[in-house]
Amino acid sequence: MKVKFGMMALLLCAAAASAQESGYQFTNVATVPATPVKNQASTGTCWCFATTSFMESELLRMGKGEYDLSEMFIVRQKYQNQMLDNYYRHGRGNVNQGSLSHTWVNAFKQVGIVPEEVYHGINYNSERHNHGELVTYVQALADASVKLKARSPQYDQLVNALFDTYLGPLPEQFTYQGKSYTPQSFAASLGLKMEDYVELTSFTHKPYYQQFSPEVPDNWEHQLMYNLPLDELMEVMDHALTHGYTVCWDGDVSERGFSHKNGVAINPQLKKVEDLSSTDRARFEKLSSQEQRDMLEEAYRFERPCPEVEVTPEVRQEGYAKFVTTDDHLMHLTGIAQDQNGTRYYITKNSWGTERNRFGGYLNMSTSYVRAKTIYIMVHKDALPKAISKKLGIK
Repeated sequence: MKVKFGMMALLLCAAAASAQESGYQFTNVATVPATPVKNQASTGTCWCFATTSFMESELLRMGKGEYDLSEMFIVRQKYQNQMLDNYYRHGRGNVNQGSLSHTWVNAFKQVGIVPEEVYHGINYNSERHNHGELVTYVQALADASVKLKARSPQYDQLVNALFDTYLGPLPEQFTYQGKSYTPQSFAASLGLKMEDYVELTSFTHKPYYQQFSPEVPDNWEHQLMYNLPLDELMEVMDHALTHGYTVCWDGDVSERGFSHKNGVAINPQLKKVEDLSSTDRARFEKLSSQEQRDMLEEAYRFERPCPEVEVTPEVRQEGYAKFVTTDDHLMHLTGIAQDQNGTRYYITKNSWGTERNRFGGYLNMSTSYVRAKTIYIMVHKDALPKAISKKLGIK
């Protein structure tokens, strides 16, 4: 599928208009071109959809043209890498569907990439992706190899047959826009340099300006990430998005303030009984317990912008340490907007299709939400402010 910049603009405008109907009035501060919204459907492959979208924007930024890259080509290699890792960890590895951005990078370096039209990854009776049955067999084969203490040639044949059955046989050679490629030669033609991409995080239990491996289940490859102070992590995102770069984002979407349906993610400062006016407190005391809760949590109606939590590094760390902030979902940040009160939001491209909200699959995440709920980001190294690159020793 080719990118239509006019279509993207219409989707963003539709999102803004729909949000305005519910009380939010957004003005775009910065936008970076992105490809159309896709649908990961019934799979846990957000990591691949978000990173693929990010790389497609990179190709646009680099002047390489408009590409629709195959997510499932990368996903297949990821499953195989996980199964091997699990074997050498004696069955104590992660063979679930989730992963992080560097998994895309590692698979790309191993096997290359192909266009979506060459490998769409649906070789079963479904219009949309569905890995429910596939991953059951992936786990069964992974468990069997550990139990047998062997990965025989027959085992490898079984694994390949499984993926061929569900995702389709891998293309050894293909023609795209009149030229013949292998997956590796096509990847080389794109000009993407995987060593140019860095992952950054921000937690206080590890030293700043050093690398560590975040302790989240989807980091099964134990990738090291640069640890920045929170304000500097936010500075990187802002600098990238205002200088023509997009951001691949991983974080927590399990909070009540995250509403894909309403097209916003907020971190509201909820009302306290003692802060109510005398009139409101008198009304509050006559309400049922559920009505009282609704009154204090009025922000979750998403009717208008509201005061949000001031997120310090300590507040952020507490959420992570108490397992409240979890590694749930990857998405793609493509711009910055602000509401009528001047609060900033990050324009976010999701991978849940275009039908699940009125905004074409986009939403706006507030600065407070992003400060609190980000696990890590991935950016091109040139998107870093020079002072931060110097602190990290990145050239």
